[in-house]
Amino acid sequence: MASLAQQFTGLRCPPLSTSRLSKPSVFPKQNKMPGLLPIVSAVAISNAQTKERLKLKELFEDAHERCRTAPMEGVSFNLDSFYSALEKYDFNSEIGTKVKGTVFNIDNYGALVDITAKSSAYLPVQEACIHKIKSVEEVGIVPGVREEFVIIGENEADDSLILSLKSIQYDLAWERCRQLQAEDVVVKGKVVGANKGGVVAVVEGLRGFVPFSQISTKSTAEELLDKEIPLKFVEVDEEQSRLVLSNRKAMADNQAQLGIGSVVLGTVQSLKPYGAFIDIGGINGLLHVSQISHDRVSDIATVLQPGDTLKVMILSHDRERGRVSLSTKKLEPTPGDMIRNPKLVFEKAEEMAQTFRQRIAQAEAMARADMLRFQPESGLTLSSDGILGPLTSDLPVEGLDLSDFPPAEVTE
Repeated sequence: MASLAQQFTGLRCPPLSTSRLSKPSVFPKQNKMPGLLPIVSAVAISNAQTKERLKLKELFEDAHERCRTAPMEGVSFNLDSFYSALEKYDFNSEIGTKVKGTVFNIDNYGALVDITAKSSAYLPVQEACIHKIKSVEEVGIVPGVREEFVIIGENEADDSLILSLKSIQYDLAWERCRQLQAEDVVVKGKVVGANKGGVVAVVEGLRGFVPFSQISTKSTAEELLDKEIPLKFVEVDEEQSRLVLSNRKAMADNQAQLGIGSVVLGTVQSLKPYGAFIDIGGINGLLHVSQISHDRVSDIATVLQPGDTLKVMILSHDRERGRVSLSTKKLEPTPGDMIRNPKLVFEKAEEMAQTFRQRIAQAEAMARADMLRFQPESGLTLSSDGILGPLTSDLPVEGLDLSDFPPAEVTE
């Protein structure tokens, strides 16, 4: 506005020249009376234009003066109102405050985030995820994504705020671990390190400690490295950043689901002079040399090799020690089949196990019946076959050791 006024300041309307109107070359002398009309009209138009120009000049000069001397006159939103609005809509930028933000740019080191603050905010790549990543794009941090962040610091060089997603994820992970501990749930943990006291396993993104005393297998730390093992929570203390886990408790929980007499698929892990260690779904069981076959086995390596897959029967298990006893001898259709024809043993495994369980159930029923013969007040009676109650294939989870029972014979 000021510049327009300055332009009009130098504006001058040239005076109307009467000498130009009286030139004989413009208006001929003949017909004097009719020639007066154009002259009067020209003078009237020139006077009107001059007045209009002078009026505009005065308006612009007045506006220029007001802009110079009182620029905020008549304006309702002044500088004080602007600062007041900033204070009203500004948020708490203290460390630990959670804010909503929208990612508007990313680079190799992190992401710029708009959190509607006076200063910018930055999310470093190492604060973008609870897991180790190389770029923020790996976890879906791209322009346009809106997330909740937590302020963890301030860059003194440019007053920008430093944000974190990892801090929020850690809080959620601890809460999840407390919930899993309360529910007594078995989880999988990947072994990522070891020390003289045990191994370090990652669960829900947190690093937990598993003492060697809480590992059910005899595997070394090196053998467990990078493997996933079943675990249960022993201690979850976020304030002390203490997370203690147990493989032994998890294995005992899995073993409780294995009924004695069950047939399971296993893989030979290692051979010892006294037997073979078999992995049965994360549980390490012992197939003793005496339980391989009814025929004598002098060298286990002639029957089994590490990596072999076979079917075994659960004989017994010790939950406290995490030990499971296995047998293939009880699955032989005829004595010595494990040495001569192991394929036949595995084909007939379920059939032989079913027959074996039925014989054990009958033996238990007869034992209970003998006890009830002296308790007629119980109201229970025996069937014509001498079986107490209906025949069932279900066996008690514990309390039986089948290793001393004679082999079952298949009837044609």
